[in-house]
Amino acid sequence: MHRVALVVVPPVMSFDVSIPHMVFLSVEADGAPGYAVRTCTAEPGATATVGGPEILIPHGLEAVRGADTVMAVGSGGGPAHPDALRALREAAAAGARIASLCTGAFVLAEAGLLDGRRATTHWGLAAELAARHPAVDVRPDVLYVDDGQVLTSAGAAAAIDLCLHLVRLDYGAATANAAARAAVVSPVRPGGQAQFIETPLPPERGTSLAETRAWALRRLDRPLALKDLAGHAGTSVRTLTRRFHAETGLSPLQWLLHRRIDRARELLETTGLPMDQVAWRSGLGSADSLRKHLVARLGVTPTAYRAGFTRMGR
Repeated sequence: MHRVALVVVPPVMSFDVSIPHMVFLSVEADGAPGYAVRTCTAEPGATATVGGPEILIPHGLEAVRGADTVMAVGSGGGPAHPDALRALREAAAAGARIASLCTGAFVLAEAGLLDGRRATTHWGLAAELAARHPAVDVRPDVLYVDDGQVLTSAGAAAAIDLCLHLVRLDYGAATANAAARAAVVSPVRPGGQAQFIETPLPPERGTSLAETRAWALRRLDRPLALKDLAGHAGTSVRTLTRRFHAETGLSPLQWLLHRRIDRARELLETTGLPMDQVAWRSGLGSADSLRKHLVARLGVTPTAYRAGFTRMGR
């Protein structure tokens, strides 16, 4: 079981505290819970939230010791308790994976854990993070940043995306997709997708492209051109491209490629299909194309990726 310590730094939004519990506690691996989550803070007990009731944090910072992943949540950009900063530094030095949700990035930066690293936070606070911590390479326009041992996310929905990304790293794409379904959210979105898109909610009167995206997902193993997507949506290619980017932050072909790579990963993890079959079923064409895209996206070959999950017993 993967052990997660959620370090709460008041003031905090209760929703941010609930996100890791919602995602991680829905995960099962080999019929058993995949994660144990302990929520802790420097001063256990009733803890202030932003615009809401107090929440009870049961554990002190001793919960950080021995955790595989330590996540910082809260602070609102304000100063963190010195004991929380010390606990985060010690966890990082011990080799734990460190993450933050939204303004938790300010906590990691204050602890010195983001110096020389890429990081993100809510787009409305990114300029402040960069100004206060010039040693941090702040990326204001992405959902989350995976910089190896340290990962950071933007706010709210992007925090869910980061948690799902961690599940995928730990247990694979199939398990992460199952966790997304349990949380009734979209499958794992790539971290480089834009935080702020033109139309964050589907337009009215049935004009959203959600049905076209669902249609495409059922046909990933077939050739799909822009004219095919536009034909299903009943619009021109130019209008399709504009609306697709407005709704997803990606062009139609970028979105298709992300989904095809995700399908290939799931097939590599859950089947023993030959590489050319994995490539064909995911719409990537050939084994050579599969290899090129997986190396570009993940830095590993399909064979190495499958072997890694075989060693993990997935």
